[in-house]
Amino acid sequence: MNFQKLSQNRRSVNFFDPDRDVSQDLVRQMVEMAAASPSSFNLQPWNLIVLRDKDEKKRLKSLAWDQPKVVEAPVTMIVLADQKGWQEGHPVFERTWKEMMASGMPAEQRDWFLNATNSLYNWSGDARLAFAAKNTGFFAMSLMYAAVSLGLDTHPMDGFDHEGVKKAFNIPDNYWVPLLLAVGYRTKDLELTPPKWRKSYEDIVTKF
Repeated sequence: MNFQKLSQNRRSVNFFDPDRDVSQDLVRQMVEMAAASPSSFNLQPWNLIVLRDKDEKKRLKSLAWDQPKVVEAPVTMIVLADQKGWQEGHPVFERTWKEMMASGMPAEQRDWFLNATNSLYNWSGDARLAFAAKNTGFFAMSLMYAAVSLGLDTHPMDGFDHEGVKKAFNIPDNYWVPLLLAVGYRTKDLELTPPKWRKSYEDIVTKF
């Protein structure tokens, strides 16, 4: 499937078949495909909580405007954006540095790396949140396109109690939760409404 078809076929599906499961193999493929997403300094500040258990999904549904798809979809993901992913000592930061050295980065460049990430992401709370949410947004969009390529449907949701979800699922304070993502197969014979309007090239390209 080329990208034009991929982007046209991705729809936010509201009605999932609760009796049609998504295999663990497909979930793994979807996540591993999305893991190729770009990120600042390759710091990959994203994680997922993958919910299959009906009681856990019911708990999430109660915090997500009681949207039925949270439970009806066989898999619902809580997407996490790590606001500390740029910090020295963070496991992914240190793994990234190790891989950079393995690719030829001189060890004496570590101060440069520390200064670069600190100056870009540590000058305000907004900068730390932007680092996490921006990069995790790349990953989340890739998850949705990966799902389409595997024959799956998704629906991203930002209608939920952010702090309530964090508390209910013991999510540490360093994480922002940019969205929930329902994953599954649309209800059989579901007729989708026509795609919503999108900005044109002329609407998008601007100058000031």
